[in-house]
Amino acid sequence: MNALLLLRRAAMGALAVLLLVAGFWASWGTAQHVMLTDDRERGTMRVTRCSSDDCFGSYVSSTAGFPSREKVVIDRSIAEEKGSRIPVAVKPGSDEVVRTGGPGFLHAWLPLGGALLLASVVVAGGLRLPRTAWGLALAGGALLTASFVTLAF
Repeated sequence: MNALLLLRRAAMGALAVLLLVAGFWASWGTAQHVMLTDDRERGTMRVTRCSSDDCFGSYVSSTAGFPSREKVVIDRSIAEEKGSRIPVAVKPGSDEVVRTGGPGFLHAWLPLGGALLLASVVVAGGLRLPRTAWGLALAGGALLTASFVTLAF
């Protein structure tokens, strides 16, 4: 019986760690462009049109040595509207941009916030660690709420 309990705890612990690693990995693809500023192309995007998933517009570089671009694309979030100006960083080797600054930082880490919420359920139910689960849930909920608030206003 003790071996079965140990096996269950190990499996739930591994699942919680897997969820957190996957959330970090999904976030890092965007977050690295927001956080690591050395030799990154940065500027301002003016939104000209949006589809259901993406927004398109022109880009004016604020980094010396990089040209402006007629068309760049950004994933659509709740704040982009036609005519708005957004501070962005360009992903190297592409015309895809990501939002920078505080809202961009929080938006980049959204997948980690969701992973924290999912991991809290696994920790609470599978590992029977309610305080740890509450900590994970509060951290994930705070991240998701802060991202929504900064992007909406």
